[in-house]
Amino acid sequence: MSEGIGTGIQRRNHELSVLNAIARELNRSVNLSDALDFTLSEVAELFDLSTGWIWLMEDSGAYLAATRNLPPTLAENSRLLDGSSYCYCLDTFKKGDLEGAANVNVVSCSRLKNLMHEADGLRYHASIPLYSSEKKLGVMNVASTDWRSLSTEDLQLLYTIGDLLSIAVERARLFAESARFGASEERNRLAREIHDTLAQTLSATTLQLESAEAMLDADAPDKARAPLARALALTRSNLDEARRSVLDLRAAPLKGRPLAEALKVLAERWESEQKNVSARFIPVNGAHPMPPSVEAALYRICQEALTNVSRHAEASRATIHLVLAPQSARLTVEDDGDGCAEAAETPGRHGLTGMRERAELLGGTFAFTSAEGEGAKVEVEIPLESK
Repeated sequence: MSEGIGTGIQRRNHELSVLNAIARELNRSVNLSDALDFTLSEVAELFDLSTGWIWLMEDSGAYLAATRNLPPTLAENSRLLDGSSYCYCLDTFKKGDLEGAANVNVVSCSRLKNLMHEADGLRYHASIPLYSSEKKLGVMNVASTDWRSLSTEDLQLLYTIGDLLSIAVERARLFAESARFGASEERNRLAREIHDTLAQTLSATTLQLESAEAMLDADAPDKARAPLARALALTRSNLDEARRSVLDLRAAPLKGRPLAEALKVLAERWESEQKNVSARFIPVNGAHPMPPSVEAALYRICQEALTNVSRHAEASRATIHLVLAPQSARLTVEDDGDGCAEAAETPGRHGLTGMRERAELLGGTFAFTSAEGEGAKVEVEIPLESK
């Protein structure tokens, strides 16, 4: 056997082992983030690459779902990571022109067009379409400084990997959908339990009021004070909490909308309620889906931050930035108000404490900065990989 034939066989054996490893991992994992990261890592090793990224599609648009070793120019420029900005490969994919192994090919990257020297020489990437039957799932891109060695066989192998990844993406989404359905059922069950508890509390309150009424009818007003006090205490301690719990469980704060859409509606509604304060909402990669716990926390934090602007800032403008990356979600709410000399969470500033607790409960970080005459800023970042 000649040396060339032997090398070719070794190469194909290595490719098959990588394909088997990818297939095993994708079959094992229902965590979409883990599946995407593993696939990018294996593809990079197989083709001796360092950089790759994956776009996935949602009804609300494309989002950056996974990355590997992005050059600083890409990693630090959120505009280049936004699925809503123009992208040649995504635009081609949406039009249906990026289909099949024959069209898995090298394309010039519109996001890197004017950044070649700042992006470690990256200028081109191979785009691998991800489909589930006729359904468009997304695009996997792997980048190199020189694609002249990429053969037809290499492109065919990339397509096969893309096919495996497509199956994993669809399976992970179906799993997540079933989990959300189960969570919804559980919320409704808890809501029914709280409703029953509320009914019991109201029944107890009614009994106390009836006792007081009987004592008043018997001309014993002093004896009526005790049951009246107990009825009032029951009402105050239970009614508000029960109502709030029922609303939180039956109707999530986002009302079934993606976080970016829900925050846009929140900003618009908040602005309409102000006299002379405008609100601007700026999302980046806003179509990126997130765990419900993270979405709810960020929504509540934004809501509380805007409430603080209304009450304390004397501002003319509030700006909300939402940046969703594969590894984390970052929310910033800042205003151009009077600010304050101290940024510490002083007694009575329960809003700041609540925001911090929501972020830290999910393993995130919270920061509040403010200076007199320079406005205030709330910054929250929550990791997504383990949620």
